Amino acid sequence: MTGEDSPSRGEQVEAAEREAAKQRLLDQAEKDRVPTDDPTRAVPDRRWKRDR
Repeated sequence: MTGEDSPSRGEQVEAAEREAAKQRLLDQAEKDRVPTDDPTRAVPDRRWKRDR
């Protein structure tokens, strides 16, 4: 397997590290996500529209 189109060992390691980092970010984002039915979530203040 010495063809030009085969990725080197270093490239394989970098690709695996990038994928692992991406998965960590996705996992963290999912953990920090606020459910839409969470009553503590801020809602837009639309009082200014009534004054018009």
